[in-house]
Amino acid sequence: MALTYINPKTLFNSKQYGFSQLVVSNASGKLFYTSGQVAVDVEEKIVAKDIAGQTRQAFVNLATAIQEAGGNLKDIMMLRIYFVNNGTFKIEEIGVVLREFFGTENPPASTWVGVSSLARPEFLIEIEANGVIS
Repeated sequence: MALTYINPKTLFNSKQYGFSQLVVSNASGKLFYTSGQVAVDVEEKIVAKDIAGQTRQAFVNLATAIQEAGGNLKDIMMLRIYFVNNGTFKIEEIGVVLREFFGTENPPASTWVGVSSLARPEFLIEIEANGVIS
């Protein structure tokens, strides 16, 4: 898929945090929207109690869903990251995991939203994505 990553010099350098300012698709393909993914396995058991571990599992779950449709994480154009903003962890931990999965050269665009809670009290983060599979 032909994606163009745009990071204007007149905006702050978001790539260092693991996301691009804008991602444009120049190719036709299958547009996808995922449901929010959390840190549970196939049996709905929580797999991590820390924010970094939950973020990693959410990305593994996203990759699994996208692969079922014939794509991979590189097909993601936009992430929406909802994290419980209770002051017990630093958002830098989320950024570290973003860079593990996407690097800093051409990461997807993203929006981060601090929330008071998610669907279950043990969830610290939920991530949804959309993009195009060529």
